[in-house]
Amino acid sequence: MRVIMTTKVDLASMNIKEKLIEHFGFEELGEAFDGNPVFGRGGDVILTTNEEMIYYDNLDLAIEEQLGTQPKLIIFASRHSSKAKMPALTTHVTGNWGKAMYGGKDESLAVAHPYAMKLALLKLNELNDLGWTVCYEATHHGPSELDVPSLFIEIGSSEEEWVNDRAGEILAETIVYILRELDRGSSERKFVPALGIGGGHYAPKQTKRAIEGDLAFGHILPKYAQPVDEAMLLKAIERTHGGIEAVYVDWKGTRGETRQMARELASKLGLEFIRD
Repeated sequence: MRVIMTTKVDLASMNIKEKLIEHFGFEELGEAFDGNPVFGRGGDVILTTNEEMIYYDNLDLAIEEQLGTQPKLIIFASRHSSKAKMPALTTHVTGNWGKAMYGGKDESLAVAHPYAMKLALLKLNELNDLGWTVCYEATHHGPSELDVPSLFIEIGSSEEEWVNDRAGEILAETIVYILRELDRGSSERKFVPALGIGGGHYAPKQTKRAIEGDLAFGHILPKYAQPVDEAMLLKAIERTHGGIEAVYVDWKGTRGETRQMARELASKLGLEFIRD
């Protein structure tokens, strides 16, 4: 079972859920999760909770307890907020490189799924007829305590965008595309999974590399979260579904000590080191 996770307190989340049900054949199954109806199609379900999803640590265990099946993948359909209110379609994995400010635990990372995030980025970019920014975000916020792969896919960054019907349709179609392509399994053979290091929150160089080339990023460590110790970099690698093959560094966007640590770690683990 794969889960599309939504919440009633998020306008974008409800927008995406509505479009999934309206356009992609999800039907009520007669079950409930957190008191809300479960919708399904094939082996995929839409679940809805009543609180903010970023604080839902151990969601995978709650799903197993309430529905009797452990999920294989969780896709969080969510809003993105920013002070700049930049219209955007984004994807990222969750976790905290340091202190937990918005859900999760300190120095804890969820399990990234670089292939699913790459598929999300490519499809968002393809469908984006709104002229909005399409990008990765660096690893941030909760939930961090998940032991199955997950990703957030978001509409940003203000209420005007959250309720935009076309944005909801794009995200719904993108989610269905991810699930279909993962079923086919062909994409994973074409992509090079990588740990991304450096740059700002919206990871412009990683985004460009992923859209134009074969890199597929899992966790992304931005400059503002540096420095971290080697144990955190190792954790980011270990908490990546399927492992990684490359360490990518945005050179100018990375602190000196982190550059050196990344280079040495790649060499020690036999991974490709990519300096940009």
